Amino acid sequence: MQWPSSKETKEIQVVNNNRYKISVCDWMMLKRQKVGAMELAKELTADGLELDMGGLGKRVSFDNKFTEKHFQELFISECNRLGIQLSSIAMSAFYGQSFAKRDNYEQLIDECIATMKALGVKVAFLPMGNQSDIVKEPGLYPIVLQRLKVVAKKAEAAGVVIGIETTLTAKEEAKLLDKINSPAIKSYVNFSSILKRNGNIIKELETLGKDRIIQIHASNTDGFWIENDPALNMPEVKKTLDKMGWSGWLVVERSRDTNDVHNVKKNYGANVRYLKSVFQ
Repeated sequence: MQWPSSKETKEIQVVNNNRYKISVCDWMMLKRQKVGAMELAKELTADGLELDMGGLGKRVSFDNKFTEKHFQELFISECNRLGIQLSSIAMSAFYGQSFAKRDNYEQLIDECIATMKALGVKVAFLPMGNQSDIVKEPGLYPIVLQRLKVVAKKAEAAGVVIGIETTLTAKEEAKLLDKINSPAIKSYVNFSSILKRNGNIIKELETLGKDRIIQIHASNTDGFWIENDPALNMPEVKKTLDKMGWSGWLVVERSRDTNDVHNVKKNYGANVRYLKSVFQ
């Protein structure tokens, strides 16, 4: 597999300098690794897009089109044409696969980092998922810790950050990050996960602190749009992040209206518009 160097591939132009930027997940909008995802993101007035590495299933590696240079160049060209940035690269396959038990996890991380470098993306999303739930299976904790230390070295060498999502409370996740002790491994906060374990979003943001948070999935499970969800108080979230001095990408993953769950434009359009009205 021949990956171009960063000098060979043109970088995506930065066109939005807002303190908070709003992004959407290509796989959740049914546009995984499709060029049309950028056009859709533009139509939804999003600032950026979180691209997915592709599925795993029984595959050895991700179902990843971005190994092809012409595909990388096509995406970068389209992003620049539309004024869309790539906020992050997601390894969503680890929602269903085990980071703790998968033998070739290093190969998969290497592939993700190579994709990040090819596309000029600085942040990746790595969920622990049901198969590596270190709360339900405490015995996996030392394995996850050791593997993340390995990932940290790879990310540091590449100059990128891997944002992790775990089922730990903010206090315990902070301890995990401190044990890893690397600027290349940070917390990718997911409001849905916090609410699922009856956590308090505001308190958990404050507990993690500015320097441990790299990005935020600022949505809940499906049920309501963000603006109609009684569990989400975005003005309070903004007030908290302002006070913390944090800035970065807020990414819409879900929060679809279950009465019209398949209407991608309606659901994600409403969520993007609302987040922009609050944070921008």
